[in-house]
Amino acid sequence: MRSETEMYDLILGVAQGDERIRAVYMNGSRTNPNVPRDIFQDFDVVYVVTEIASFIKDEKWVNVFGDLLMMQEPDKNNQSQGMDTDFDRSYGYLMRFKDGNRIDLHIQTKEAMLDEYGEDKLTISLLDKDNCLPTISPPTDADYHIKPPSESDFTSCTNNFWWCLQNVAKGIWRDELPYAKRMFEEVVRADLDKMVGWWIGTNHSFEMSAGKMGKYFKRYLTAKHWEMYRKTYSDSNYDNFWDSIFITCELFRIMSEGIANDFSFPYPSDDDKNMTEYLQHVSALPRDASGIY
Repeated sequence: MRSETEMYDLILGVAQGDERIRAVYMNGSRTNPNVPRDIFQDFDVVYVVTEIASFIKDEKWVNVFGDLLMMQEPDKNNQSQGMDTDFDRSYGYLMRFKDGNRIDLHIQTKEAMLDEYGEDKLTISLLDKDNCLPTISPPTDADYHIKPPSESDFTSCTNNFWWCLQNVAKGIWRDELPYAKRMFEEVVRADLDKMVGWWIGTNHSFEMSAGKMGKYFKRYLTAKHWEMYRKTYSDSNYDNFWDSIFITCELFRIMSEGIANDFSFPYPSDDDKNMTEYLQHVSALPRDASGIY
């Protein structure tokens, strides 16, 4: 696997040797001092170029970066799906190489760069041939920090969590595994993760990020709470699924009651009690039952 130094030398060497490329900047995890370094980190790079068309026309130009394992061109995919695209302003290549490295490379015109440069505060300049990159502050992940909830945020989250669990229960009883799993993982878990994030933020003064999709939850939760969170995942066995549902309810209750106490928000105790009892009832309901009660 090529080293970080070798990859930077390659990325900048290509830019220095191509007159069409006038500047290079980077964003993403490699610009964030709070992110631990590891072998899977991407190189999120932007080339500021004089024009886009010649790059797109020469489909093999990206081979200069190494032997490709696979490449995705999101803009091309979006265009094929009928989405609005403007190849004259920017274009992207997501490249995984056979040595394990990955480069997410975007090329954009100076005009496109000026519209967005620095909006992502995790941005650093790597090369500027014409002094065209505006001056920006040092990189910070402040925009990614967990934000405190408003009372309406909290109320909406707790209400949706307890309400949508009935759909999960219905899906299990009907033996509709795809529906039940998607309702749990895509809807209920979204509210659980939101509450876990707020709990973490409260306990760390809202001065940190839990990472994309909660990838740093383990870092910030207590060992006990992480073990509970881990058990919210189950397999396709319905008994195990029910176990994960009830521990999800317990963890959500702990987190949300803590948030309610810290922010002086009302906690929907009746919804919690009633829906927990309902879930327990449905979990024991025979498949040939003629009524819910």
